[in-house]
Parts: sequence; C-alpha cells; structure tokens
Amino acid sequence: MERVRQAAVAGRFYPGSPLELEAAVSRMLGDATATRTADSAVPKAIIAPHAGYVYSGPIAASAYARLSLGRDRIERVVLLGPSHRQRFSGLAVPSATHFETPLGRVRVDRDAIASVANLPQVVSFDAAFDREHSLEVHLPFLKIALRDPAIVPFAVGDAGDDEVAEVLDLLWGGDETCIVVSSDLSHYHEFDEAKALDAETSQWIERLQPERIAWDRACGRVPIGGLLTAARRRGMSVKSIDLRNSGETAGPRDEVVGYGAYVAG
Repeated sequence: MERVRQAAVAGRFYPGSPLELEAAVSRMLGDATATRTADSAVPKAIIAPHAGYVYSGPIAASAYARLSLGRDRIERVVLLGPSHRQRFSGLAVPSATHFETPLGRVRVDRDAIASVANLPQVVSFDAAFDREHSLEVHLPFLKIALRDPAIVPFAVGDAGDDEVAEVLDLLWGGDETCIVVSSDLSHYHEFDEAKALDAETSQWIERLQPERIAWDRACGRVPIGGLLTAARRRGMSVKSIDLRNSGETAGPRDEVVGYGAYVAG
C-alpha cells in the first residue's frame, strides 16, 4: 500500500507551481553548469543548503550541477538532514513509500531502509518528517539534476558521528548510490562576521575534522560529522565549491545565514 508524505513547504521555500518550479531549478542548474570546471568529476557525496530557493538555491545548484554528471548511473540517493521541529535521539526514517513534490512523487527505497532498520540508532518516527523542510527542498533538485532516483531519507536528531557513519557505511553502495547531506552554516550574524565564521567551518569540513565544527556553526552538524567520519576512513577528499550567505543572494546584511556547497570523492 502506498503511503505518501505530502509536500509541506511548496509555495513557501520554493515555487508550488510545477512549471515555475521546473523553470527555477533548471535555470539555477544551468547557471551553475556554466561555471563548472572541465575536470569536474561525479561526487560520491555532496553537502548543500536547504533554505528558501531565493536565498540558497544557487549555492545548492553548484553541488547539484556536479552531481548531474552522474545522472545516467545514480539510482539511489541517501538523503540526510537535521530535524528542526522534533527532538529525538538517533536517525529517523519514515513509513512513507513516496514523498510528494509539485514535480511528481519521489519513491522511497524501502528495502534500503529495511537493511539498516535493526541498528539501534535508526528509529521509525513519521513526525520528524511532517513539516520538516531540510529534506524536502532537495527533492526538486534531485528530480531534475538526476533521473528521478529513489531516496533513502533520514531526519537526523541527536546522534554521534560514528552512529551516522555506521548507517552510511551500510548504504554506501557503488556508483549507483550517492549521499546528500543537507545543512546551512552560521545563522544570524552580521555579514563580515558570518563570512569569517563560515570560512573557518569550511576549513574543518575540507580537512575532514568534524570535531572542530562548533555546534552553532552548521544546523546539519550531526549528518555532516557522520559523512566526514565515513569519508576520512575511506581516504576521500572534500572540496568547497561555493560559499556565500543570504546577504549575497537575496537578503539584508545585518543578520545573514551562511550557505556552502561541498563535493566529496
């Protein structure tokens, strides 16, 4: 039986009209593709922001333009984002079989969820997804940048880096699987202060040192920590490809939110 998680922030964080949404995402991906370097490779994982598209969409598009190079082979996306509205321990999974978007439904890989369901840190908790935007805003990018892959969604609560990494290890797969971590960076600092704080955070991300990232520097600190832990064990590298804030995209500069796009491979 199908169980559909309905879109909660369509028309607010991104256009609710299918035509407007497809045009907006395609435009942002096109702009990002135009600046993509000739030696760009398909990343195994990306970190991308999750604010309203007017603020963070172009930065997210920078990562998805790289990921789109694998659109002929990527079939599954392990998608992790922080829980903003619910407090719980571990990594929550939904009971849904599909997530609704204005561009159509996205299938949830229930077999993949079943493969990690016995881990003590994985909990079934639908309330973590009901109004959560950190995963939803990525779905239109996934549908357009890739060829409608299945997702393995996790709303991440209180968990250790190793607990998140253990889940990623079991779902790592091969070229058919990629990982998307959803996170913004610093929140509500003055423009110049935010630039300095986010540059420091980027340094720790690129150095694969999540333990150096302060808890108030990235709302997705927990899933970022798990990805960096897994990447470090595999001898991978992480590179920042875009680092801006809302003062540079669509907002005032007295209180800004930082956004970064990173690729790992």
